[in-house]
Amino acid sequence: MESGFGVQRRAGGGSPAVGASQRRRKMPPRVADYKLQVIIIGSRGVGKTSLMERFTDDTFCEACKSTVGVDFKIKTVELRGKKIRLQIWDTAGQERFNSITSAYYRGAKGIVLVYDITKQETFDDLPKWMKMIDKYASEDAELLLVGNKLDCESDRAISRQQAERFASRISGMRFCEASAKDNFNVDEIFLKLVDDILSKMPLEVPSKELSNSVLSLQPEPEIPPELPPPRMRCC
Repeated sequence: MESGFGVQRRAGGGSPAVGASQRRRKMPPRVADYKLQVIIIGSRGVGKTSLMERFTDDTFCEACKSTVGVDFKIKTVELRGKKIRLQIWDTAGQERFNSITSAYYRGAKGIVLVYDITKQETFDDLPKWMKMIDKYASEDAELLLVGNKLDCESDRAISRQQAERFASRISGMRFCEASAKDNFNVDEIFLKLVDDILSKMPLEVPSKELSNSVLSLQPEPEIPPELPPPRMRCC
């Protein structure tokens, strides 16, 4: 019986060890359809690094060191049925690094301009950053203004209406408030920016795929009258 069983196994298509090896073999990773460069700019201490690290690694450092020059991280996302490899550049906010960081504007498809909602001076610096964008960035670059540190609402110095008015004066600029600490609106910032970039590219995507985009947000639940209103979602 034992020998007969062995003959039947061999007649059935070879060594079972080989079959198991074939089953364990993994398919090669899918190559990215697009590689996009996004840069994050803004004054020192507004939370640029925190936003990047929250999006790419889902981590938050309470006492991040100031970026020296530039830093970057890679994250791959899928939108509109396409695989996109994002190269996200975190630039230093100090003026002495402007000559270094200006080179990274040129290849950027998207620019995230960040200010701190609790520090008026970071909002007052926005025209200076817009001059940098006008001077070095492509006219086709998508722009997104982000008011960070929404977790510090009680210390707010810049109203949402002020920021909305600023963004409305810049052609094509979106506006959103976020909190890297609370992980509020962070994914939405980057995914919406990428979606806007892709909308300018020739994509053959069925309409049903677009309706199932990961950017489709669930509606906010109703809030009882005694609770404060929900923070607005991006964008």
